[in-house]
Amino acid sequence: MQTRLQIAEAILAKAIARNGTSIACAESCTGGRIADTLTDVPGASRVFRGGIVAYSVDVKKNILGVPATLLEKFGVVSRECAEAMANGAAKTLGANWAVATTGVAGPGPQDGVPAGTVCIAVVSPDGVESEQFLFPNANRAEVKELAARSALARLLEKLDALCDEPQKNPA
Repeated sequence: MQTRLQIAEAILAKAIARNGTSIACAESCTGGRIADTLTDVPGASRVFRGGIVAYSVDVKKNILGVPATLLEKFGVVSRECAEAMANGAAKTLGANWAVATTGVAGPGPQDGVPAGTVCIAVVSPDGVESEQFLFPNANRAEVKELAARSALARLLEKLDALCDEPQKNPA
């Protein structure tokens, strides 16, 4: 299994090779691990625009633009929230790619959502995709690690898929 750093190295190599790619992130349950991992790779500044750790609901709403009505309807730990966070990060930080995480790291449930539940979204030029994960029996540190690694892996998968296609409008 690849480490977070190995995945980040692959992401940045793909993004740098694909002219015009810029990446941002919005993190809640991962607490900055994604941004930290991407910036551990030399040359990250060529494509990584930045990250927002949106741990509180206010930051999700006021900085990332997650609508209060969406949060009321679906909750903070939802695919819909992750998608809104990713779209907000892309817009706020001026990136055409973004990844977002939201979830419950534990130790117990939050608002009826079991610990270990994580939602991840990836925004690309093709739109936004999201997925929900459950990491049962994982402690808080393990949930954060698994969520960060899973988010980076999803971003790499999407980059791989689009990088195998010819660029539509190379910059």
